Amino acid sequence: MDFVHAVLFAILQGATELFPVSSLGHAVVVPAVLHWGIDQHGPGFLPFLVMLHLGTAIGLIAYFYVEWLTMARGVLGLGYKAENASARALFAKLVVATIPAVIIGAAFKKPISHLFGTPLIACIFLIVNAGVLLLGERLRRREAHQNGISYRDALIIGLFQCLAFLPGISRSGAAIVGGLQRGISHAGAAKFSFLMGTPVILAAGVAEVPKLIHEHQLHALLGVSLVAAIVSGIVAYASTAFLMHYFKNHDDWALKPFAIYCAVAGAGSFLFLEAGL
Repeated sequence: MDFVHAVLFAILQGATELFPVSSLGHAVVVPAVLHWGIDQHGPGFLPFLVMLHLGTAIGLIAYFYVEWLTMARGVLGLGYKAENASARALFAKLVVATIPAVIIGAAFKKPISHLFGTPLIACIFLIVNAGVLLLGERLRRREAHQNGISYRDALIIGLFQCLAFLPGISRSGAAIVGGLQRGISHAGAAKFSFLMGTPVILAAGVAEVPKLIHEHQLHALLGVSLVAAIVSGIVAYASTAFLMHYFKNHDDWALKPFAIYCAVAGAGSFLFLEAGL
């Protein structure tokens, strides 16, 4: 992978990981449509993507540093009593929301791993993602959620997040849809989704870094991967800032434009690839 493609991948990752359009789906489809000639089944492709996820996680931590600092102080008992209790409750809810992904990911990682590098299947699931977003908007609970996110809400959002194990289904989009079904606003669900996803994305990146360093065939990718990770983090920070503002101001229909985009992009890319263009 050359430097230009690596930077383009970083920009793509930094935006699509947070936007409800599936970063993995785009990472599979875009190189195929644009004929970048990248071996998506090669040993360096997945670790490179995970390095971009590492950059994205750092961008998220930078944006929500106040929340993470407050949670750290609360867990360590360094804040005021009420502040500690609230911070510990939020941390516990994030743990509860993460449990389904850990269990389901461990059970189904191998059976579905072969789908990750299949552009046509990713195109189909981009269309499915559009349906998930539209259905989520249509079936959302309209009554106001008065008491914040409960442990039950966190678990249900975590279960919805697991839809993203299918390439083309957005993790953030699925989590936001889960929040909407619990009567949580787009902005509230998005913030919880971004906080929930940060440790998972960070842990996956940290786990793959040794492969980039120690495996001979991946060593050459380390330098460009680090640059790409930085770019991804910057784009992720900007994307998060935009989305939090957007969701606060478009609570009635916020997911619909992304659903339309996914439907058009998925169908158009599928037809393009099938035609051999």
